[in-house]
Amino acid sequence: MVNNKILSRNWKKPTAGIVLAAGLSERFRGTKQLARFKGKPLLAWVLNAALNSHLDRLVVVLGHDAGRILKALGPVTDHPHLHVVVHQRFREGLSQSLRAGLAAVQASYPSVMFLLGDQPLVNTALVNLLLARFWRSSKDICVPVCQGRRGNPVIFSRIYYERLQALKGDIGARRLIEADPDQVLSVAIENPLGFTDIDTRADLKRLGTT
Repeated sequence: MVNNKILSRNWKKPTAGIVLAAGLSERFRGTKQLARFKGKPLLAWVLNAALNSHLDRLVVVLGHDAGRILKALGPVTDHPHLHVVVHQRFREGLSQSLRAGLAAVQASYPSVMFLLGDQPLVNTALVNLLLARFWRSSKDICVPVCQGRRGNPVIFSRIYYERLQALKGDIGARRLIEADPDQVLSVAIENPLGFTDIDTRADLKRLGTT
């Protein structure tokens, strides 16, 4: 039996991206988004990757030190596909930032990709690979997997928007993914470096900052 979702090829298009970058970065002991990586602010890497991808719109959620971050990012903040949300409740945890980003696009987009602002090795090719696989599938969630480990970015169709908006505390959408394994499309990724989170200055040093 042919799945009606697959027959309706565009039922999950277009997709908006949401970059979560509002946190205090307490383990980093400084404003992590402003840390230099290969000549650019850490946050600039994921923004550039997403803006050059097949995402139709990009929202970046800022909070802590938002003014300094915007100044450091420079001209990229004027990109016509980028929308900045300055979230005042960032101290309440990751779920609040996720909800703030989703609120900016959920009325107009049937699916969203969540990206983390501290993953500078996530590139345009990975974003496009996940989008292509997600759009072709009948699944409502898409995650990259490398060596048995699930990572980010993660994509959700609109059927999860209400549940995403109900999240609370300092958690992301992991519980939703674990609760509905039959709805998850896992995309194999060969390079584990793509999953690298920068949580501490030591993490950044291991990647190299020149």
